[in-house]
Amino acid sequence: QGITGILEKDVLGKTCTEVFSSPTEEQFCVIDQVLEEKRPVTKLTRHLQIGDRLVPVMVNAAPLTDNRGVIVGGVQSFQEIQEIFQRQLVFDSAFDGVFTVDMDFNITLFNKAAEQLTGFKQDEVLGKPFRDVLYSHADLGLPETTPLITAIQTGHPVIEECIYINTADGDILPVSVRAAPLIDTRGVMIGGVKSFRDNTDRIQTNLILDHVIDGVFTTDKNGKITSFNKAAANITGFDRQEVLGKSCHDLFASERCEQRMAQFAQFGSSAEPWIDKHFYLKAKDDRIVPVSMSSVPIADQRGNLLGTVQTFRDVTHELQNSFILDSVTDGVFTVDQNFIITSFNKALEKITGYTAAEALGQKCSETFRSELCGTEKCPMAEAMTSEPNAAAQNTKIRNKKGQPVPVNVIATALTDDDGNVIGGVETIRDLTEITELRRKLSPEGTEHGILTRSPKMRKILSVLPEFAKSDATILILGESGTGKELIAQSIHAQSNRSDKPFVAVNSGALPDTLLESELFGYKAGAFTDARKDKKGRFAAAEKGTLFLDEIGDISPAMQVKLLRVIQSRTYEPLGSNAPIKTDVRIIAATNKKLEEMVSQGTFREDLYYRLNVVKIDLPPLRERIE
Repeated sequence: QGITGILEKDVLGKTCTEVFSSPTEEQFCVIDQVLEEKRPVTKLTRHLQIGDRLVPVMVNAAPLTDNRGVIVGGVQSFQEIQEIFQRQLVFDSAFDGVFTVDMDFNITLFNKAAEQLTGFKQDEVLGKPFRDVLYSHADLGLPETTPLITAIQTGHPVIEECIYINTADGDILPVSVRAAPLIDTRGVMIGGVKSFRDNTDRIQTNLILDHVIDGVFTTDKNGKITSFNKAAANITGFDRQEVLGKSCHDLFASERCEQRMAQFAQFGSSAEPWIDKHFYLKAKDDRIVPVSMSSVPIADQRGNLLGTVQTFRDVTHELQNSFILDSVTDGVFTVDQNFIITSFNKALEKITGYTAAEALGQKCSETFRSELCGTEKCPMAEAMTSEPNAAAQNTKIRNKKGQPVPVNVIATALTDDDGNVIGGVETIRDLTEITELRRKLSPEGTEHGILTRSPKMRKILSVLPEFAKSDATILILGESGTGKELIAQSIHAQSNRSDKPFVAVNSGALPDTLLESELFGYKAGAFTDARKDKKGRFAAAEKGTLFLDEIGDISPAMQVKLLRVIQSRTYEPLGSNAPIKTDVRIIAATNKKLEEMVSQGTFREDLYYRLNVVKIDLPPLRERIE
């Protein structure tokens, strides 16, 4: 009577539904259900229609039995639950799924978001143990503890970034969880509350990021790291859990990180993006790692800064390659398949007058403006399309001032592990000084394309035509810089092999395995990276001349193999047992004293005599002052 204002005499003999009305879907009158199912129920009803008022009530109903256990009727009780109703409204307005449990871990509240995320209805789960509801999937197994159990047992909140629960349709849902004990106004724990959020998008994002080659991490607007992919962990040595919540500059001991966050603090989302900024990070093991970093802000629709995305890659190998290239005295540059310049060393900056920054990203023809650019004789085009190792050519390029520069160029194709051409590399040697020296030398000093005033050299040059007539092996001795290769080229040019290739090999610059494959070639499968057949220098020089420089530096094992080729005029590529005949004239050269090496046993005597059929001993430069 107190709740409804209805008198007892007005309702006796009537059915519940004749007396009370409520929204159909809320089923206020549940006593018929209790009698039919023969079990009590507890049901939350949002509204009971009392006149023009809607009153929230909690309904309980149970069957009545006699002493024999026979059901003779039923009882239904209800009470106003304005506070519970308001709490339910608050929970239902929450974006996250929320449910509460009593001290027996039975569910006492289950909000709309929880229903939407799991597919379970509140009516289905109220009063049930939450583990039986959310952890019943066969693949999950019933856990001994969960964040909610831990929170109630310890009395402290618990946070888990990713756990798995099951849904009503049998799926498994990844969620991030916040759990805490419920304390009443007296300070007594009466249960627990757990909020959870669908983690699917986050996991998918992490999976995508973990397959990115570059390191990627994100920060909030205060510079605290919020995500950290596997590549970032591999580069720095830090695990994801070690870095979350920490600042970039404190973690990596980098002033550039601090400078970047200061820019975001000052300019917000309008801060200028960083693209490939180079600086150094300190890894977990105290290694200093050179990286190239790009950084952009994350903003909301109104332009407010939410955080940042930082991508970086380890450029240790790039720096090492750059240092190597910059230590080379010849100019070196590389291009991609579209002839766009991708690297440009210091020596080439001096030759052309262009800085690397000016040349990178430009077509090589626009930078060098050579007379060979755009023609069929372009060394780079030849190397990338038909001849992987294009022969050296003399040409002229134009420097930044438009002045012609005489150069010698050699191009080679760049290939991937499968042998596909991905670009090219070209070395450029500045011939300005040599050309100037040639100009200064008198015309009468020209002998067979070699300029000299030295009587000793002119005497040697005078007999070269006789040496060129035969195919005998020639040994050229002389100190470094005396012109051994020029003499070999002159002999080749005057021989009946002049229309065939002249191929030069620096024998001392390569270890045995590489020298053997360089000279004789190899078959596919001969070693790990041998994906297809490759011809060697003997094959490249067929019918022509093979110039073996620094012959005194080859190992005893290689001496035996070379002797066998000279004797039998056959060779076997690596990975093949089939001998290949060769018709090549060999001219060898060295700055070593081979006779002394023979007497010391470091150079084979039989090979020495095979090479020393014709000997040319070049005078040192100190004896050719003129």
